[in-house]
Amino acid sequence: MPSVLLPGVNADTAQVVALVSLAGAVLVFFEYSSAYPSLVEFRDAPPFNRVRYVSLLITVSLLTIIVRGEADPSTLSMFAKATGNIIGEAINFEYSPVNLVALMLPADAGLDQLVLVRSIAGLSYLISLMTLVAFLMLIRIQGWPSRGKTFNVWVNLPTFDPSAGGDVVARLVRDGRVNIILGLVLPFLLPVMVLAASKVFDPIVLDSPQTMVWTMTAWAFLPTSLFMRGIAMRRIAAMIKEKRKRSNAYVEKHGYTPA
Repeated sequence: MPSVLLPGVNADTAQVVALVSLAGAVLVFFEYSSAYPSLVEFRDAPPFNRVRYVSLLITVSLLTIIVRGEADPSTLSMFAKATGNIIGEAINFEYSPVNLVALMLPADAGLDQLVLVRSIAGLSYLISLMTLVAFLMLIRIQGWPSRGKTFNVWVNLPTFDPSAGGDVVARLVRDGRVNIILGLVLPFLLPVMVLAASKVFDPIVLDSPQTMVWTMTAWAFLPTSLFMRGIAMRRIAAMIKEKRKRSNAYVEKHGYTPA
């Protein structure tokens, strides 16, 4: 979408992006059509991946519209920019995520660029918070992930090896905590890492429209995705623990394990 809608994108870049997008579409198609999992997690536990995809789509779309509005303003671009600017100003206190993102700009950045970056940072951060709220509501309302049917850990967590050692529940809880902690600290840590890397390598140039859109999207989406994964893994651990309790209670009552 950024390569199609944003101005100043040459034809070669658009073709490379289209090729990468096609490869990603083929990968997802074969992943969901195959009987055996490979990389995609929670493919048989909707709407986990659907929520993440919709969040990513909305973030990229709105940020692209805002950046395009700098050259070709429209009612939607001005409304999105104003909304993001309000959120950005509200959380632009010292050491806040938006404040740290603003520090990524070069020292000679103009006021217009600062306002633009603050607007898209505020809007993307708002979308990430709304995504988490929506996911928590779906968990509460739909009883995710089981919803009355069998949950296959191997299919939905293909990179998680239950036989690697240790109790499965304890490992799921531990991995869930690690993901939640990373989701909490990444909005603060990523700008610091970029600033540290810019002293050694060429800094990320946020005045490039495509770079700005994808950098700010990753800054907001990756922590949200990790936070959701952590919540999901802890939810699965609680489900397995509850199933164990029911099984042990059945054994104590009847003297044998149900088939």
